[in-house]
Amino acid sequence: MSDAELVLRSTRVITPEGTRAASVAVAAGKITAVLPYDAPVPETARLEDLGDHVLLPGLVDTHVHVNDPGRTEWEGFWTATRAAAAGGITTLVDMPLNSLPPTTTVAHLRTKQQVAADKAHIDVGFWGGALPDNVKDLRPLHEAGVFGFKAFLSPSGVDEFPHLERDALARTMAEIAAFDGLLIVHAEDPRLLSSAPQRPGPRYADFLASRPRDAEDTAIARLIREAKALDARVHVLHLSSSDALPMIAEARAEGVRLTVETCPHYLTLTAEEVPDGASEFKCCPPIREAANQDLLWQALADGTIDCVVTDHSPSTADLKTDDFATAWGGISGLQLSLAAVWTEARRRGHGLEDVVRWMSARTSELVGLDDRKGAIAPGRDADFAVLAPDETFTVDPASLQHRNRVTAYAGRTLYGVVKSTWLRGQRIVADGQFTEPKGRLLTRTH
Repeated sequence: MSDAELVLRSTRVITPEGTRAASVAVAAGKITAVLPYDAPVPETARLEDLGDHVLLPGLVDTHVHVNDPGRTEWEGFWTATRAAAAGGITTLVDMPLNSLPPTTTVAHLRTKQQVAADKAHIDVGFWGGALPDNVKDLRPLHEAGVFGFKAFLSPSGVDEFPHLERDALARTMAEIAAFDGLLIVHAEDPRLLSSAPQRPGPRYADFLASRPRDAEDTAIARLIREAKALDARVHVLHLSSSDALPMIAEARAEGVRLTVETCPHYLTLTAEEVPDGASEFKCCPPIREAANQDLLWQALADGTIDCVVTDHSPSTADLKTDDFATAWGGISGLQLSLAAVWTEARRRGHGLEDVVRWMSARTSELVGLDDRKGAIAPGRDADFAVLAPDETFTVDPASLQHRNRVTAYAGRTLYGVVKSTWLRGQRIVADGQFTEPKGRLLTRTH
């Protein structure tokens, strides 16, 4: 520890080996050692004694719609990354759509990187987009450092990002498999969606019926077949249907290279509690029933679901009308994701080590950042969240940092107060006070 510039000491440090009292040494933005709690501190190092607050690795959120440039009235890199930092997230990967232009060519990627460069409070990486007509752009995007490619199997909601029909999916997956890239997929079958009952209006039950579970299940089954045939790497985004879990488990047991995420809103909110007209709860796929939620938690516990990400997808407040059929679908959750998941996890008997595995370690692995992020271990970036896990707060939309302060969590009392967030050994937010942006732009390295 002789070269340490900073030592963070806590009685509860979450490491890959478990939670223990420890001193974490930092130099040049990296963790250099995890030592016993009472290890002597070099005279050259600054000591931060965190007491009994929990020191955990900064969260890595691999599913965020920043919408910048082009729809910056919805969200932007400055506001999104502040919200993330306030919630203990130190790395996010931005989705390729809802910005203008979408990240579907190298030129468009460069545009987005230029916009983000001086606005990012945390580290930011980028997904590429897979469209019916951009197969030729996929390898150049991969070589430019995107972490993988997002595709829709049903309409995305924005005209500039069309979905992949059956033949286009096969071409796209074959191209990405040729360079062993990662395809991440919004999996709902368009034919089953179009044949479901469509009843506009404020009733949540009508909206839920319009996005049935079998639309997810059928699309996921198709993905599994294609991935198995091509030995392709495929990731299922925002799983909400528990009915798909048995086929997912079977495919993985057969060696299909399939990973799966779910989201805090599916784990903490239920269809039974959504008020009619409250489109801040609208997302696609939808929040489903409590019994479905129980099975998602079981799948997280047994590893069938790999990770938990926000799918932060904001819009301006005027697009959240009281008609579920026409309201914009998306839930803003960056600042509240850790507290929301931790509140429900502790109620169900899970520990913070589980939450760190789902929201930091496995998300880092998904995008190949596990040599830099996702753990308090020597050689990793000194990215931390300091959490008071037994303190509570009641969600006040006015206190949120994302641009349009609409939230499905308004008024809920949550456990887990983030006291400070650190990026490469520098405290970037503490008690609601932010530094100037210190984030870096990340690219895939392997």
